[in-house]
Amino acid sequence: MLFLIVAAILGAQSSEEPVRPGPVRGGSGAGALTAAEEFRLGVHAYYRYAYNEAILSFERALSFSPGEAVILDWLGKAYYRSGFEDTAIRQWRAALDAYGRNSGSGLLLGSRIETVTNRRFLLPVADDEVRYVESGRYPGRGRNSETDKETVYYRQPTSVLSEDDGSVWVVAYGSNEIVRIDVNGLIKERQRGPLNGFDRPYDLVRGIDGRLYLSEFRGGRVSILDSRGNWLSYIGSKGLADGMFVGPQNLTVDEDGYLYVVDYGRNQISKFDPDGAFILSFGQKNAYFPGFRSPTGIAAGNSRIYVADNAVKAIYMFDPNGGYLGLLTAEGLKGPESMRFLSDGKILAADTNRVLLIDTSSAIVRELGLAGGERVRITGVDMDRNGNVAAANFSAGEVSIMTRFDDLASGIFVQIRTVNADRFPLVTVELNVEDRLRRPIVGLDYNNFFFSEGGRAVNELNFMSGGYRYQGADISILVERSEKTETLRDDLAAAVRDINRAAAEIDGSRIISLVSASAQPQRERHENALEAAARGTAASFTPRWRFDQGLRLAATDLLPAGPKRSVVYVGSGSAGELAFEQYGLSELACYLANNGIVFNAVIVGGSPVSPEIDYLCKETGGRAMQLYRPQGIGELIKSIAAAPSGSYTFTFRSSLPTDYGRAWLPLEVEVYLMERSGRDSTGYYPPLE
Repeated sequence: MLFLIVAAILGAQSSEEPVRPGPVRGGSGAGALTAAEEFRLGVHAYYRYAYNEAILSFERALSFSPGEAVILDWLGKAYYRSGFEDTAIRQWRAALDAYGRNSGSGLLLGSRIETVTNRRFLLPVADDEVRYVESGRYPGRGRNSETDKETVYYRQPTSVLSEDDGSVWVVAYGSNEIVRIDVNGLIKERQRGPLNGFDRPYDLVRGIDGRLYLSEFRGGRVSILDSRGNWLSYIGSKGLADGMFVGPQNLTVDEDGYLYVVDYGRNQISKFDPDGAFILSFGQKNAYFPGFRSPTGIAAGNSRIYVADNAVKAIYMFDPNGGYLGLLTAEGLKGPESMRFLSDGKILAADTNRVLLIDTSSAIVRELGLAGGERVRITGVDMDRNGNVAAANFSAGEVSIMTRFDDLASGIFVQIRTVNADRFPLVTVELNVEDRLRRPIVGLDYNNFFFSEGGRAVNELNFMSGGYRYQGADISILVERSEKTETLRDDLAAAVRDINRAAAEIDGSRIISLVSASAQPQRERHENALEAAARGTAASFTPRWRFDQGLRLAATDLLPAGPKRSVVYVGSGSAGELAFEQYGLSELACYLANNGIVFNAVIVGGSPVSPEIDYLCKETGGRAMQLYRPQGIGELIKSIAAAPSGSYTFTFRSSLPTDYGRAWLPLEVEVYLMERSGRDSTGYYPPLE
């Protein structure tokens, strides 16, 4: 009788939905059970960031079930997170053969292998081969599906300005406003200025303190706005005196925060301090300069001011005091307008229906892409946070989004990093969204993701956070304990003190750990004594210090940290003779990059940076700087908090049966952004009951 009752209960459970067995199916008897149990332990270890433990469990599972595709796949994932990409690719290729190349799992795994392999071995595309194509548009008007009437979103865009979250501000000359549009083309904010409103706004730039400057062509003034576009005050007014305007148009801000305004009506450039006090004007005809005929675009960088003249079809160069330095180029221009100075020292320029890239060192002008359509006049361009070009098409009344052709063809690289089912049926998922070159894709929200369990949409999906919204920085400090730094102990303490001070000024920032890279690297007890811990003891300094082990330990401390994280190395700039005895340089770079950790370096003693330290910085998006520099090293710490992050966190409520915690629960995620898409699949075990 008891047997019948139990059978009835189990039958009722299975009638709702069959329990999904674990993915490990090879072998039989005790060996199969052991393989399945080791695989389950490996998955749990992987999601706890214990990648070495996961590798051991997967290897043991493989010994009981040789050639099992899912075990090989997960073993490759664990090696990939541990930085051993060559080994990971070998495991994935073996798994691909076991899955079958045309199976669903095989196609997804084949795409992953191709992406990881290409970014390891693919040579960078030469600048003259990069081509941008239109991937989407932010239309200024549309038709209401309910009323079948046309709706105007904004009119006659003249300029665009990118934001850190992937959105762009669009200056709408025709509708006297600025609107902020997200990566999906949805208007998130609309600002129309003070009570009297904006009067034909034309260009928008950001100051070094985060405030915005907006030129008003017909109003004859420049508005100062806060970082959210709220109006604060005016600079100047209509008139011919110093500090006044007759048709202000394009703007730029130099490295020191000074504002430069193209006064189109007076054929000159006016310079102001960050608060709007007039300093000087330049561009008039003199013995050295022929004078402007139709000044349009302006950009500042490399201690120079670049000004385009639409009538002459040339770009001139000036020093910050208005001294004429010569002609940058008069070749290959049709009708230059807006210009933006990029971080790599090049200028992005709008030129009739084209977007140009101008090399300021060689003066080479190259066409990046063309805007399509019958009515085209590009008056403003900017590079958004995802590497797309946003182009304001004044004539068509819309903003065109242009994407690198190779990025459009390769799609989006999606990686599910962790699945936390401790509160099952509530499940938390963290994933990374990148392009093929490891650049994070920011600005996505709930509408860009589709989660499914075994092919069915999940219940109660909730978008918790995007890494691009995270304001803080999590830092692990790696201190070199070599003979070189033994005489620089005060400098080591000063560097760590400055790092701590800079972190304290950024909300949400933390010093996670301080690691001494000695013969046996170790974490220092640093609570309230960072400087003393950095100074160390005489016994800790040795010629046999280990950079590789120290870096690995410091990076491991950051695995469960926030989405913006960095190892900051403080040392002489040389990795030492025993630097890579246990872990190779490329393996260390992969360990950092594959876990979203940026490597930065603060150099004490004034020595040059070694190629190895420089390589780690470049491969992870960090940089190296000397401790004693006029600007200090606070800028380095701020750059960690300002770095883009493609990390996203969601929760959902699972509806799958658990078999008391023994069932394998499949999970798939698809990501869509305009014409691009990507997907990843994984699985997890719920808690044992």
